[in-house]
Amino acid sequence: MVLSVLAGSALVFAGCAAPPLKTDDKVDRHPFWPRPPDRPRYLYEHALRTPADILADVKELQIRQMLTGDRSANLPAFEKPVAVAAHQGRIYVTDSVKRRVVTFDVPRRKVFVFGWREPGQLQKPIGIALDARSNVYVADIGLHQIMMYDAWGLLVRRFGDAKTLERPTGVAVNAAGTRVYAIDRASNESDMHRVAMFDGEGRFLRHIGKRGSRNGEFNVPVAGACAPDGTLYVLDAGNFRVQALTADGEFKFGFGGVGIGFGDLARPRGLAVDGQGNVYVSDASFNNVQIFDPKGQLLLAVGQLSRSDLPGRYGLVSGVAVDETGRIYIADQLFNKIEVLRPLKDFEADILLKGGKLTG
Repeated sequence: MVLSVLAGSALVFAGCAAPPLKTDDKVDRHPFWPRPPDRPRYLYEHALRTPADILADVKELQIRQMLTGDRSANLPAFEKPVAVAAHQGRIYVTDSVKRRVVTFDVPRRKVFVFGWREPGQLQKPIGIALDARSNVYVADIGLHQIMMYDAWGLLVRRFGDAKTLERPTGVAVNAAGTRVYAIDRASNESDMHRVAMFDGEGRFLRHIGKRGSRNGEFNVPVAGACAPDGTLYVLDAGNFRVQALTADGEFKFGFGGVGIGFGDLARPRGLAVDGQGNVYVSDASFNNVQIFDPKGQLLLAVGQLSRSDLPGRYGLVSGVAVDETGRIYIADQLFNKIEVLRPLKDFEADILLKGGKLTG
């Protein structure tokens, strides 16, 4: 789905989206956004919690459990999901408690983990990003490094050390894998709130920015993402904004601001960019994801705060990702899940717009 068609309707969508702080526990097993009379764009598809959530044959699983007593497929896949990335049917999730990356391999109907043993053992993985070849880049606070793995979890190389990185919580990489950016939120007392830039071979190039509130400065930066045109977006959480930089780190523009209105930020946690350059920001206060166009104009908000674990309802939103199909992946630490929202097809949107229901 191409979200750029929404660009001319930003104000309309902003007006119809659910207010960020509203709590609504009404049961809706297949929520969609936005609600009529605006044209629906996204539908709740699935939630990932256990390996059983992607198994093809539920009956086979039940038989296996009955014969062997093995119920591991029904156990939670993660204890504290932080960040998420997705490409070609594989969904990668960092778990900061179990200190590993959990991978839902949908095409193969399997779940595997990596980062739990040497030489690629993780200490406290937080941020995650993928390049076009599905290499996996993990920001690890404990190691003061960015760890690069191949698509199957084998360590390729390390970026940075304690001299260049204090507390990297986010990572961004361009599609070619030739520029890797470590988002360093540092400590609360430190002035080293900045971005470290590396080349694709792991060589440190330079630091971008410093602590502050001016253009190109950061206060508690927590996440980053690269757009198709090379623009680097940085979630500058302490300044309640997103900053757009050139590939070399020069300031281009920023958007957002502290508040509880549409387009505002309160507790931003995750950042993603899709193939059209639209920017997705998750917020743990609003417990939703706001979608902006490449210039920072609000297009739509999806999800909302809830006291109950329901589809499209969140208790503590963390990371967000979007894949090449337009699907959105939202991590929720309170309800321990990754929710998947898919873009609606035109005929499906027409059905919902007319008050009908989708079957299947």
